Order: sequence, then C-alpha cells, then structure tokens
Amino acid sequence: MKQILQNLKSGETLVAELPCPKVRPGQLLIRSQRSLISAGTERMLLDFGRANVIDKARQQPEKVKQVLNKVKTDGLFPTLDAVRTKLDQAMPLGYANAGIVLEVGDGVPGFEVGDRVVSNGPHAEIVRVPHRLCAKIPEGVDFESAAFTVLGSIALQGVRLLQPTLGERVVVVGLGLIGLVTVQILRASGCAVLGIDLDSGRCELARSFGATTVDLSAGEDPIAASAAFSSGIGVDGVIVTAATKSSEPMSQAATMCRKRGRIILVGATGLELKRSDFYKKELSFQVSCSYGPGRYDEDYELAGNDYPLPYVRWTEQRNFEAVLDLMAAGQLDISALVSHRSPLDEATDIYEAIAQREAVLGALLVYPDESDVQPSQRATTIPLGAEGPRPSSGRVALIGAGNFAGAVLAPALKAAGAGLQTVASSGGVTGAHLGRKFGFAQTTTDTDAVFADPDVDAVIVSTRHNSHARLTAQGLRAGKAVFVEKPLALSHDELGDIEDALKTASTPMLMVGFNRRFAPHVQRMAELLRPIAEPKSMVMLVNAGVIPKESWVHDPVVGGGRILGEACHFIDLLRFLADSPILSWTADCVGDAPGLAVREDKATINLRFADGSIGTVHYFGSGHKSFPKERLTVMSAGRILELDNFAELRGWGWPKFKKMSLRRQDKGHRAEIQAFVDSLRRGGPSPIPHEELIEVSRVTIDVAEALRAAEG
Repeated sequence: MKQILQNLKSGETLVAELPCPKVRPGQLLIRSQRSLISAGTERMLLDFGRANVIDKARQQPEKVKQVLNKVKTDGLFPTLDAVRTKLDQAMPLGYANAGIVLEVGDGVPGFEVGDRVVSNGPHAEIVRVPHRLCAKIPEGVDFESAAFTVLGSIALQGVRLLQPTLGERVVVVGLGLIGLVTVQILRASGCAVLGIDLDSGRCELARSFGATTVDLSAGEDPIAASAAFSSGIGVDGVIVTAATKSSEPMSQAATMCRKRGRIILVGATGLELKRSDFYKKELSFQVSCSYGPGRYDEDYELAGNDYPLPYVRWTEQRNFEAVLDLMAAGQLDISALVSHRSPLDEATDIYEAIAQREAVLGALLVYPDESDVQPSQRATTIPLGAEGPRPSSGRVALIGAGNFAGAVLAPALKAAGAGLQTVASSGGVTGAHLGRKFGFAQTTTDTDAVFADPDVDAVIVSTRHNSHARLTAQGLRAGKAVFVEKPLALSHDELGDIEDALKTASTPMLMVGFNRRFAPHVQRMAELLRPIAEPKSMVMLVNAGVIPKESWVHDPVVGGGRILGEACHFIDLLRFLADSPILSWTADCVGDAPGLAVREDKATINLRFADGSIGTVHYFGSGHKSFPKERLTVMSAGRILELDNFAELRGWGWPKFKKMSLRRQDKGHRAEIQAFVDSLRRGGPSPIPHEELIEVSRVTIDVAEALRAAEG
C-alpha cells in the first residue's frame, strides 16, 4: 500500500510503498477514501524538516538542553549518533481521514465491516486506528466533508472551552481551516463573530459564514474594530487559531476583551504575556488540547476505556460525532473550504505548494474509489529491493523497529555480517524505513510470518517489554535462535514458559541483550580478576535519571517497571564479574514522601554470591542529569578497579595495569551482537549460558516484586 512520509532530517516528502498494517484488538482497519491535508500543521513539519541543524536546534531549545546533558553523561560521539538517528526518521503525515471499515479488531463495539467512518488516521491507502479515535459517518455526509471532522473537532473543543452563550460577541484570530470552522460553530451557537486575518480571501469566506471581519492586509485596526464590534464594552471572548511566533495576537486578545472575558488558545503563538493585561480585567486564559478529553491518554485512546458520559460529556470521540451531526444538519459548510484535490500519487505537488507558501486552504487527497482493495494493497510483507547475495546461514529477522533498533541493533547486525532478511514493525512505517536504510531483504507487519519463514535462522526481539517472553518462546518453538532485548520476562510464569520452550526446542539458542558484560572495559576487568581467588566486593552506582510516571516503562503490565527493564543489566554485570551463582539477595527502596511519584527506581539491591563475593547495585532515578550515569568499583586482594561510565577504567594496586581509556563510550552492544552472530553461524552455544540468563532474570523478577510490594 502507499502512504505519505516525511524525513525529519532532509525534509523530503514522498509517497512510499509500505506493508499493510494488521488489525489488533481494539482497532479498526480502514480503506481510505479521502484525507485532509492540514496546511498549517503540516507546513510546520515541512519547515522543520527542511531547516538546517542550527535552525532545528533554535526551534527546539529544550531538546538542545537534553543533548548537552547527554554529552556530559555519555560523551560527544554517542550523543551525535543518537541525534542523527532521531532525526533520520520517517514520519507519517496526516491526521484527518475518512474511509470504509475493512476489518474490526477484537473488543470493538459498535462498528462493522463496511461502515463509513472518520478517524485520525494518516495519509495512506489503508490505516489502522484505535476505535476511540473513529466515528461513524451519518447519512447525507459525503467523504469529502467527513474528512474535515477531526480538524473540526479541534475547533469545537476550543469553542467548548470558551463556553459561549447566545448573543455573546466573540473574536476569532486566524482564519485558516480551524478558524473558519470555529466561525461557523460559533454562529451555530448564536454568537456574533469578528474574524481577523491577513488574507483577504479568507476574510471574504468568513463573511460568507456570517462574520464581521478585519483584513490586516488592508491596514485595518483590530483593536478599533473590536471596540466598534462590542459597542465599546469589550468582547466576551477571543479564540486564537493563528500560528505565529509573535506574542502580539495574545496581547491584542487581552486588549479586546471586556472585564472577566475569556481567551482560548487553539493555535500556536508566542506567550510573552503582560500580567497587567490580564490582572486588571481578571481575564481567563486556557490552552485547548487537540480534539478534546481523552487526547494523549493511552488508557482511553489505546486501551479503549471510555470516560463515563455523565461526568465527561464531550470526549474526543463524542466531539467527532458532534461535528458530523453539524454537517448532517447543514450547519457546517465544508465545500467552500476545499481549495485543492489531488490523487495520492501526486500529493508531493501539494506539499511543495504548501512549502512555497502558495494559497492552500483545504487540500483533499483522493483515493481509488473501488469496491474492494487490490491484493497488493493488503500485502503485509513486501520486498525492499536490497541488492547483493544473501548468505546461506546467519540470516536474521529484526522484530521491532524503534529508536534502539535503528540506532544500535541494526547497525551492529550489519557490521557483524548477519544476513539481513526481514524487519518487522507494527505499523509498517518504521520497519520499511529501517529496512531500506540498512539493506534488509523485506519488511513485514506480520510477526507470525517471521517465525514461519524458512529463510530466517534467528529472530532479534526489540519490542515493548510485555511481548518479550511470548515472542521468545514462539521463536524457540519455531526452531529459531533468539536474541531478545532485556528483560527476558516480566513474571515467573513467563520465565517458566521460556524454560519449557528451551527444553523442547530442536536446537535451543537463546541470548538476552546483556551488553555490558561484552564492553571492552568489562572484559579487561574480568581478565584482571580471574586469577584472584579472594571474594570480590563490588559497588555499582547507577544515576538512572527520571522517567515520567506516565511512561509505559512504569506500567506493571507493559513495561514492568525500571528494575525489570534496566536494573537487570547491573545484576547481570555483577554476576559476570563474580563468575559465581547468586545465593541470596536483599533490596530496599526509599521511603514514601509527598510528591514522590515513583519509589521503585530509587533502590539498593544487595547480592551475595556462592564464592563469597558480594555486590551492591545503587539504582537511583533521583540524581542530576549532568552526573555520569554508571560507575562501577570492584575491590579484592588489596586491589581496586573503577570503571567510569564505560569510558575510562582505572586500577590501583595492579602490577601491570593503571588505566584503560577509549575515545568514545562503548557499552558492548556491537561485541554482543558479533558474538551472537558468530555463534549462530557455527551452530554453537549461546555466548551467555542459558542457566545464567534464567538465573539473572529470576533474581531480577524477585527483586522487582519485592520492591513493588514495599512501594505499596
């Protein structure tokens, strides 16, 4: 199928061939009929993509601070690699779609195959969308009008926050698509409307919808016009739908309002506000969030849990339905807003017109109006045209194409000489982009097809944590070697299933991404410590940093928490250096305190090993960003080794060793992948014994469960 993508690094917009996404529980698969290009929003993405690195940094000063902090902790070269990877992404464009339901996922009420629906799906022939972000199109509303629904809901949410009453006088600043829809909704609510814009044509459209207008291009004064419009008392409210870096629209809005007036920001403007403008009039100011309640709430949008109607009357889905009802009643005229129509294949021409600041208002993409989709459009696996001979062994499939897969795993697999057969991703976009970049033979959205493919010898699992154990067991039972990123499992039941799969696998080979034991500094430490018979005392300090409580990482079902998700690395590292089984452990986290969102990631884990060695992992998410992330100290037989953030290793008391430094941080990722690929080709055992993988995973699960219980 075809979809419009933009490269954030180069700014290039293209119509790409992608695999069709597979429907999942709670989702709809939709064949697109029309989608609307939001010229304002998508122009900002085009401008960002086409900007040079300096201008990109100027547009995102908060990101620059994050980069500088990363340089302090990880070094310059790893930071540059991370920035390049982040920018070299393919971003789907579009969020206003109308089409026909092809498939209905499990657990989706109220929708059937063949329903005409709107969604916030991207510009693609087939889209997959959570059902809470969809709504049925009523009779009498065509696909062209319906494609404006999502954008209309943005306007409607701004009006809802203003809470206008019959007869009030309201100013709309910015008469783009959202502004012109806002004008119509306000008029339908019984309000008098004053529209302000720089474009004479858009002012004329607003007048056709019943608004009084101020044409800034003609030198008209908005302050004087608003005073006349409100008979000198000030307007009741202002909705700002303009997009500008200037703070002038907000300042003017405050001036135009009456005492205790309301200002709603729907667009994007500068916010250098004067307190006196708001203080004297006791003005209310609120920023509107997209389509309405539920937006960016994964529990609502992805899990499908609705807000109770008696308590949240208007969710984003119910706003979609309200906009469609306005269209069906003839109170929202969309036809006048359409300025361009184009087939999907010619969409880049419209984007070029938008980038060149040509007059584009409502641009519709038109999709083939066929009774059914072609088989090629429904293909979940497509070739990528990679050239060159393919090895007869060591062929791998990468499942999961996120940032880590693109920045670390794919480059390491290519450097190791692995046969890059398949890259699988859920939606198809990231998999196709990563696959083309690194030379994979094909890309797919069907993970089951990966396990059934005889040309795949091994699977590399780099998905969210809750799928690791399932995919690992599935791969082992399919006769594949498996490399899975940590954690191996989130529970003892999952771990038990993997152990069963290992016992029954024809050629069991399992590797977990415990990369730190492969780091060159750690390998040197192991060499130095190996001849020493005396037990070791080890302290691992991890300045883990803050991850917001809302992140999926903290979700016990999806991410399992940070101990399972990351602290397992350090339990494994100490297990490797001790070279002895873990006999016992204790763990504790900080006490509860007001405002402390998460306690589990501020913990100390004590380990005792069979040879008498002891180790402590201080895993703290409460430190400063500029402090090095990882520091390991090992003491034994009157000697000390200290590893500082995988960049420098120093020794005290060693006859022939004082220091080992590298030009750049190396945490062992490439070495672990190379070891895995080499073992795969030789048909040898896993580079990490299966017993150690299970042991470390079991201890980590025990520790995480104990800390979670202590956290309450």
